[in-house]
Amino acid sequence: MKYILVTGGVVSGLGKGVTASSIGVVLKACGLRVTSIKIDPYLNYDAGTMSPFEHGEVYVLDDGGEVDLDLGNYERFLDVTLTRDNNITAGKIYQSVISRERKGDYLGRTVQFIPHVTDTIKNWIETVSLIPVDGKEGPADVCVIELGGTVGDMESMPFIEALRQLCFVVGEVNFCVIHVSLIPILGDGEQKTKPTQHSVRELRALGLTPHFLACRSEQPLLESTIVKLSQFCHVPVASIFGVHNVPNIWHVPLLLHKKDAHLRILEHLRLLRKENPPDIDMHEWTERAEIFDSLTNPVRIAMVGKYVGMQDSYLSVVKALLHACVDCSVKPKIEWIAASDLEAETAVS
Repeated sequence: MKYILVTGGVVSGLGKGVTASSIGVVLKACGLRVTSIKIDPYLNYDAGTMSPFEHGEVYVLDDGGEVDLDLGNYERFLDVTLTRDNNITAGKIYQSVISRERKGDYLGRTVQFIPHVTDTIKNWIETVSLIPVDGKEGPADVCVIELGGTVGDMESMPFIEALRQLCFVVGEVNFCVIHVSLIPILGDGEQKTKPTQHSVRELRALGLTPHFLACRSEQPLLESTIVKLSQFCHVPVASIFGVHNVPNIWHVPLLLHKKDAHLRILEHLRLLRKENPPDIDMHEWTERAEIFDSLTNPVRIAMVGKYVGMQDSYLSVVKALLHACVDCSVKPKIEWIAASDLEAETAVS
């Protein structure tokens, strides 16, 4: 099994889920079978009891698992059917460890973060990564793991340590780290690399060295910015991918493909045959992205709900509407209506 770990730095909400999904898309286009795991360091057992105002929608899987919304991205992008175990939370890990301790599985030994918690995390990842999710028999070729939160978060520490150990066990040819970071632009218009430098330094201090950088920015990265990041983050220029703002998220796999991200990743994981490079076809993705960008005939759609203040609360519904609108060649214009505004006591007399 080959593992790709996607971490985040500087701030949350950079789009690690979309980046991880897009990496899976370009690898799948190379003929590889891909599965995904999302790690959420919070203490909740799952997302079922979490407020949509705080965390967005609760995505429900085919097996009834209530999980993070990023697993919805994985399923939509990769056309896979994930299980509840593909979402790992600190609550699940700690419950498993305490349950085993209560049953005496640790034979009276003192239960500690290392090795008991970290071993549980490693075993969970290795077990779940072998579950086929694409309707075919046998395990996938590559498992993309997204670590929620940002590097330096206290609750992430056991997971980072477990992933460091996993990298050591399987070897770097079977494990690569892609760090998603922010390149802000201040008033003078300069692309600032210092936040990413500090984020990478923090990650390296915790034992994980990023092999690739996926840099989020408003505008495409300048060549001088890429060179500076390479010098200070110890990442080759060819392994730094700019992921700037795009009209729709279907462009993100195309950006990575244009940067030859799939070839760099395959080369690192020893999956690239130089005498027979993969014949990758992104025609379907290109067509979908271009069709959506060219839509001009608007259609108004009213979305009534309780959590309209946080539009990610209805992410799957919105994505379904977008897909339908692309198929019908119309441009969606969603108008959000709070359900409370339709109640009798709020009616205007």
